[in-house]
Amino acid sequence: MPFTLATWNINSIRLRQALVQRLLREETPDILCLQECKCPVELIPLEGFQALGYRHIVARGQKGYNGVAILSKLPLADVGGHDFADLGHARHVAARLENGVTIHNFYVPAGGDIPDRTQNEKFGQKLDYLAQMRDHFRADLPERAILVGDLNIAPREDDVWDHKALLKIVSHTPIEVDHLGQVMEAGQWQDVTRNDIPTGRLYSWWSYRSPDWDAADKGRRLDHIWATPDIAGAAHGSRILRPVRGWDQPSDHVPVLASFDL
Repeated sequence: MPFTLATWNINSIRLRQALVQRLLREETPDILCLQECKCPVELIPLEGFQALGYRHIVARGQKGYNGVAILSKLPLADVGGHDFADLGHARHVAARLENGVTIHNFYVPAGGDIPDRTQNEKFGQKLDYLAQMRDHFRADLPERAILVGDLNIAPREDDVWDHKALLKIVSHTPIEVDHLGQVMEAGQWQDVTRNDIPTGRLYSWWSYRSPDWDAADKGRRLDHIWATPDIAGAAHGSRILRPVRGWDQPSDHVPVLASFDL
């Protein structure tokens, strides 16, 4: 069953429902995983998505913050969501396709501005969240699984615009990169995007604070698609849709896509 999957931090699904519909019309992914939906599940504007053929949804939501959703043309079964680090946040949901593939959709905490848990509670929460992700996948090794989402870490030197300048900036600090690497190792996850595009700078996020994001190009690759070894070889066609950052009233993230021949 071949399918194309996209992941996108939408930064309010209600505010940007027209952008979601545009993406669904123009790219027609079979599955779209959204993060930072910022609304309860019952307030997700489903009608417009359903009209485009996305009749299946698995989601976790909360008012004004966080929230993750999986929209799909293909039937989905809700297989749960974990509250890693016991934050009480809607940051993870998992669904299973009819072919047995499980999709994990994550929104990892951003971590605040100071990369020191003694001075910044949010940074400690981020590290704890990643540690519990690691322990979860270590205890229950995933098979036939895909992990996507805004992981809020750019792990490689070429995943940021300036490696040295960002070593002390949250999202690229060595301790965050190490924690994310432990999650990857615990689940034996493979980075699908970098398997497809092994070299060169890749970004999926550009700050709203940049007056000219395109010319300045101070980006980071915070959004990821991973797969377990038993299906990673079936992945191909990875793309990051940079032009979406230039759409009217955009999210600061852009969609990341990959196809799977399964």
